[in-house]
Amino acid sequence: MTDGIPIIDIGPYRTGSAWDKRAVARQVDDACREIGFLVITGHGVDPALIEGIRSTSRAFFDLPVATKLERRMPPDRYRGYTPMGTEGLAYSLDTATPPDLKESFSIGPVDVPDDPYFRGSAAGNFFADNLWPAAPAGFRGTWEAYYREMERVATEMMRIFALALELPEASFDRLVDRHISNFSVIHYPDQPTDPLPGQLRAGEHTDYGSLTIVKPDGAPGGLQARNRAGRWIDVPNIEEGFVINLGDLMAEWTNDRWVSTLHRVVNPPRDANGSTRRISMPFFHQPNYDAVVDCIPTCVSADNPARYGRTTSGKHVLAKIAKHRLEDEAA
Repeated sequence: MTDGIPIIDIGPYRTGSAWDKRAVARQVDDACREIGFLVITGHGVDPALIEGIRSTSRAFFDLPVATKLERRMPPDRYRGYTPMGTEGLAYSLDTATPPDLKESFSIGPVDVPDDPYFRGSAAGNFFADNLWPAAPAGFRGTWEAYYREMERVATEMMRIFALALELPEASFDRLVDRHISNFSVIHYPDQPTDPLPGQLRAGEHTDYGSLTIVKPDGAPGGLQARNRAGRWIDVPNIEEGFVINLGDLMAEWTNDRWVSTLHRVVNPPRDANGSTRRISMPFFHQPNYDAVVDCIPTCVSADNPARYGRTTSGKHVLAKIAKHRLEDEAA
């Protein structure tokens, strides 16, 4: 536990007995009830792959703006480059703030089959082609490999979630086997001038889907979560760990047994020495677009009736994304 954020080794779930799996699930349930944030270790992701993503991403963001804009994100899908000044995450909660001080590059599913479920009209743009940049070398291969690893970790976490919710371990498998997750690398550059009043690297918000897997770095000006007491606490950067936080969809799915917690990325201190450049790597896990989300039976009782109506994963996420993308003055 670091300042209220639990650090949980999921290795025993991955390699241990049924008792070990249940023990990990109980720890995860406690974290999801209390704050909706945890740090996992024992996940099995190769550190060399993590460093590969960091290095290719830094090289991309170091390119001239005009070159990055060749892969600018179009308005109808979440793929490609998002320049500075075009997102305000606080808008997803109807809070007006100056634009966030970040730029990013995003991809969606890889290895997409050519069949009607993925390419038909019902799928919309959830499986749209990714907009790969021409440089740096090795960008596409590294990102695809990392995306596949995040798919694996997310599936394992959903199985842990199932056990934590007193469900059969594979309960979510059929709902996430054709997921519509997005992976982004977010670049928070140095801040040579003072931010505007109320302007942050990323404004306070909740995430939208089932869970987010984040690999931050240790640069000044980092991720904070708001605890039940209303206090902002730093989310620890554990070198071998990934931050996991719940999204709004999971809170609704569990009838608010688990919480989708407000979080933000704060500005570095003005007196920080050296570079405060920050790279963050979030994988936004989102169930299949047609997955029906209804309150889980183990989270509903006569004393705690369902608080949310039925929706689908696709409808839910589209409504959320539409709010945080600002009008682009440079368009």
